[in-house]
Amino acid sequence: MTDQLTDAEPPAEEKLVGADRVIAVLTELAEHPLGVTLDELAGTLRSSKPTVHRALATLRRAGLADMTGRGVYVLGDEFLRLAFRNLDGRPETARLQPLLEELATTFGETAHYAVLSGRDIVYRAKMDPPQGAVRLTSVVGGRNPAYRTAVGKMLLSSRLGTLEEVGEWVGSFPLEQKTEHTRTTPQALLAELQTTRRRGYAIDDQENEVGINCVAVPVFLDGSATPTGAVSVSAVSFRTPLERLEAAVPQITDAISRHLGPRALG
Repeated sequence: MTDQLTDAEPPAEEKLVGADRVIAVLTELAEHPLGVTLDELAGTLRSSKPTVHRALATLRRAGLADMTGRGVYVLGDEFLRLAFRNLDGRPETARLQPLLEELATTFGETAHYAVLSGRDIVYRAKMDPPQGAVRLTSVVGGRNPAYRTAVGKMLLSSRLGTLEEVGEWVGSFPLEQKTEHTRTTPQALLAELQTTRRRGYAIDDQENEVGINCVAVPVFLDGSATPTGAVSVSAVSFRTPLERLEAAVPQITDAISRHLGPRALG
């Protein structure tokens, strides 16, 4: 005998819509660490307040959202516990953290490990320097456009070799000029990727953020011919000029080899 749909059990299509709404609310909550109101969520998501309230109720029952008082919602402690437990349990995190600690201590700047995700890079691990008045705002799980970051250009250089490939990757996505140094045409991006591929490392010369420069090298963690990610050292330009970062590339690759093994360099 087949199951009959009832009012208590909506069709699969409606369930999917409901799940999508819950995920949208959860994602938007992550953008507001200080909290956000129901009215603000409904406005941002262009959804009715009852719909958003039902999604929030679902998240609160699971511990994935909390209400801090007077209608202000934040991510729940259970969400953070799950996220950090997953991150700490990833093999790459355990392997990379000692390397990033050494790089941050050696150079007095921030070290990252990031992977390519579509048109963005995602930071999988980060280590700030033990001392320093100015620190970067990047966070683990945070994203930046690949075309204007050193780690992104490093990873794109092994995937995009022709103007046609770069054009297909860019598509209708605007190459926003974040700073005066940002490359905003497929031709300029291709030239930079070719230079990156030739010298074996990538640079960000204040292309993503004024006053911040970066150097990145590829890392091969699974034995494939394509890098799984890239390790970078990002620096405040007045403290560590780009020229000094470029001169330090051999030190960075040496540290990668010692911590991850020679095969991690490809």
